[in-house]
Amino acid sequence: MTTTSPARIDPQTLAEPVYRGSVQNLYAVPDHPGLIVCETTPAGSVFDVGSIFTIEGNDLNRAIFRHAMYSRLTEKNTWQRVEAALLKASTLGQTWRDQLMDGVLPAMLENGAMTHHVGMLDAESGQVVSSGMPANPSCYNVVRRFPVMTPPQRNVMGNFVFDYALFHQSATYVVPLEYIVRFGVTSGSSILRKYEALSEKEQRAFEQELGLTGPMKAWQMLDRPIYDLTSKYEPEDRAVTKQEALLMSGLSVQHFTGTIKMALLGAWAVRDLLDEIGLQLWDLKWEFAVDGEDLLFVDTIDADSFRATSTVSVDGRSLIIHYNKQAMRDYYRLVTADWYAGVNAAKQEAAKTGAPFKSVLKAGQAEGKYPNTPVVDPVFLEIQAKKTALIKQHVLGESDAAAIRAGLIETGLAEAEFYRSRGLLADLLKLNAI
Repeated sequence: MTTTSPARIDPQTLAEPVYRGSVQNLYAVPDHPGLIVCETTPAGSVFDVGSIFTIEGNDLNRAIFRHAMYSRLTEKNTWQRVEAALLKASTLGQTWRDQLMDGVLPAMLENGAMTHHVGMLDAESGQVVSSGMPANPSCYNVVRRFPVMTPPQRNVMGNFVFDYALFHQSATYVVPLEYIVRFGVTSGSSILRKYEALSEKEQRAFEQELGLTGPMKAWQMLDRPIYDLTSKYEPEDRAVTKQEALLMSGLSVQHFTGTIKMALLGAWAVRDLLDEIGLQLWDLKWEFAVDGEDLLFVDTIDADSFRATSTVSVDGRSLIIHYNKQAMRDYYRLVTADWYAGVNAAKQEAAKTGAPFKSVLKAGQAEGKYPNTPVVDPVFLEIQAKKTALIKQHVLGESDAAAIRAGLIETGLAEAEFYRSRGLLADLLKLNAI
């Protein structure tokens, strides 16, 4: 199914958002019910709490990255570079590589990938620009509208479960899963926490499953990427098995396998863009929609959905610096540890009672049970703003790659000095130094 797009959309004609999210707003398009305008905001969200900080300029920076990356996904030469990278990678294993390159990749090599992205609005003219970057980039991207269905929660003999039957009764919808692709293991990775909780025998089996030649450790690149699946439309993300994910998705096995391959191949496409400026991609998230027999990349792709790093030398040690939302997560863990502990306690209480996590946290804060949400130090926020501005410059081609790489390293060193000035550098090194 195709959706006709208007030549221009004046943001002033858009009514109230049909959805206000933690980091973006969605608007209906007058006379075009099959479209949605996505407005990115400078707000940020971590730990499922909602919008709790603001990074100046991040609204435009994220919108530009999204438009550029989704445009790349539709281009055949993007997948030609991915194919070349797969053939060049010596650690993938022939069987695994052959499986990945069969199915969706040949179709994308011929026609590009299908996405929900229509284009970006020019900030001055309102023109919907589908090819290339608008002369005046804006915070508004236009996408196809897909049904978003929320599974109802049911009480089964005192246990709370989510009912996914409605996804088996529709041919067009957003798949209710997040696909996490990992090229490596970071210190804050959920997969590392899972591994560390296993028995020695279970760890050996897990290593074999992942193709590791030794014990898993932080800041370790994998011989081949792996993927995890989590729920999307439950009150908070929940890791699910491959079997449960298939049943939740409402997809056939063939289409479900197709989305997994698209997630892995799309990760290589993002890696290619970031490699140019010296950023190493560790993991990222994808979402997909189904429309009959078609599978499409949907939702967001920006610093909120991937984890990229570089390395700087601090006090004789190699320190990993995050150029994504992980930097904010680490800030809250180290600088506002009491608040972070309260968030985790509220999540535990919500899991026991079945009440929405945010409601539990808000009520607990009002009662003084949990600390109130802290204000982030403006010096730290300024550093994060510089990071995203540099990535935007790369996407727009405003500076050469070498200059961007140097600027990113400079911001990384500034971040280390921020923690030093607050007596927390040792904690940061413990968390992120190699």
